[in-house]
Amino acid sequence: MTKDTLRVAIAGVTGRMGKNLVLSVRESGYALVGGTSRAESPIADVRIASDLSELIADVDVVIDFTHVSTVARHAEIVSEARVAWVLGTTGLSAIDQAAVVVASERAPVVQAANFSPGVTLVERLARQMGAALPAETYDAEIVEMHHRQKVDAPSGTALSIGAAVAAGRGVTLDAVREPAREGHCGARSTGGIGFAALRGGQIVGEHTALFTSAREQIGLTHRAFDRRVFSDGAVMAAAWAAKQAAGLYSMEHVLGLI
Repeated sequence: MTKDTLRVAIAGVTGRMGKNLVLSVRESGYALVGGTSRAESPIADVRIASDLSELIADVDVVIDFTHVSTVARHAEIVSEARVAWVLGTTGLSAIDQAAVVVASERAPVVQAANFSPGVTLVERLARQMGAALPAETYDAEIVEMHHRQKVDAPSGTALSIGAAVAAGRGVTLDAVREPAREGHCGARSTGGIGFAALRGGQIVGEHTALFTSAREQIGLTHRAFDRRVFSDGAVMAAAWAAKQAAGLYSMEHVLGLI
């Protein structure tokens, strides 16, 4: 497949991430067929549709950074059309995730909370550190900071990093996740994975995984300076996904790490 033949649709094309995706797709030389949006504000030379079904017959891949309320609908559409789906929407319920898994049985799906190559490597290293550093002696904490407009906490990326640490330790994040601490919350549990979420200014995204023992601390940090790192990574994933068989993939697959 050449750049000239890769046809891309962007779900949520008029949003903050959508506008960056338009730039990334065009700079990569791929064909932007159009995008979905509930907003009336147009983007130059972009076909706008109210529903993904209006575009799906003309595309090879859909890049989707929208809202959890659209996931089940989009999963049904890409599954029926067998079109590749790059999904960056976070905060999915168990039912939403089940719909993604079903879609991946008929279409290639790349799902990630963060499409930065650097974050993908941080998650991989966090898994290795979780395995190497005993939970009994190394307390794991994930600290994240984002712009003041972000509405969810902790971030999907923070949860992914925490899940990677938990996987390295042979447990699930749900089993060891500690809620945000406030007031008289008691002592820290052994083996727990804590989260702290900070908000302010226009910070694109900062994530740090801390492993702290009584004698040392190791920190693993990623800082994003420009949102284009996410949209560029998503377009990289789109080009990769369009060549794959049906299945559920991650950015580690895209980068050739697994």
